Amino acid sequence: MDISLINLSKEIKQTLIEKKLSLACAESCTGGMLSSYITQVSGSSEYFQKGYITYSNDAKIKDLGVNPETIEKFGAVSEQTALEMLSDLDTDIAIAITGVAGPTHSEEKPIGLVYIAIKYLNNYECVKNNFSGKRDEIRFQSVEKAMKMILNSVHNLG
Repeated sequence: MDISLINLSKEIKQTLIEKKLSLACAESCTGGMLSSYITQVSGSSEYFQKGYITYSNDAKIKDLGVNPETIEKFGAVSEQTALEMLSDLDTDIAIAITGVAGPTHSEEKPIGLVYIAIKYLNNYECVKNNFSGKRDEIRFQSVEKAMKMILNSVHNLG
């Protein structure tokens, strides 16, 4: 376990408990790594409601309610899909990650392309990232960015 991600997890815990906010995650290319780091901190059940690992397109459709036409038109790795991955997560804050960690990739969707979408209360945001490195490094960078987005969204709420 990386200490910098554990420290971010502790900060998320303190902030979400203090503000009485709940959190849910929907993950694809990170394979549950974000949820794992969040739940490494004792007491995470006070704010962490649920996490989904929807690696396949079918799981994104069945478990998260992503429209099959969205995946067909834009692909699983897209802003549109990332935002739709949030739609059924009924918590104060929800975060979704979909991307290409490698080594398999395409010209249109290169290794390191990761979309991270966040919903906080009624606000939605999606960030396109172009991370570099090996598979685990891309996954780590994705989780770190998602955690920082969670914290930034809570701080923006005031």
